[in-house]
Amino acid sequence: MLQAGTRVAWSYVVLTLLYGINSGFALPLQRVLGKSEVAPSKFSMALKNVYGPLVSFFRPTTCRYKDEQSLVPCHVGEDLNTTECLENRCCLSKTNRGPKCYTPLKDNMQLTFRLLGLIAGGFFILGCLPFCCSACLRRSSCFNPLRRAKPGKVKQVVQKKRAAKEEIYKPLLEESLKDSEDDKEKNTV
Repeated sequence: MLQAGTRVAWSYVVLTLLYGINSGFALPLQRVLGKSEVAPSKFSMALKNVYGPLVSFFRPTTCRYKDEQSLVPCHVGEDLNTTECLENRCCLSKTNRGPKCYTPLKDNMQLTFRLLGLIAGGFFILGCLPFCCSACLRRSSCFNPLRRAKPGKVKQVVQKKRAAKEEIYKPLLEESLKDSEDDKEKNTV
């Protein structure tokens, strides 16, 4: 009788858990398109927007140019006013030489510093990883045998080791005491 009640209780628990989990087999909450309807062609998020920060991190640009670099006019147009030029992420030229609005130049120095920082951070994390793992595993009873043992057993092991040490060092201690007494007797005579 007790087993039947337990089985019914577990059945209710399992059914409750299954009801609470949103499964892929459940009925969809959104309206499904019919055969004659067409899905919208515009997606809510473009791929460029997703990878934009990642690409800008590994392709830094600058508006500072050196005299030997050639300036390329902005892809939108050369004769733009200041606002239009900056809205299109182009650079303004402060000199009369070259185009008034030009495309940003690659910044190799900034890329070098970013990559060095990324590599240094990776090595720092790899260097700290063993210490973190060691700290976590030291407290685990699976990896630390002293955590598995009962406190009384640990105390017995420590006492046995002390006794073994005393047995090993006792003859040496007695010999050194005997030598020191012999030295005292020689010095007094």
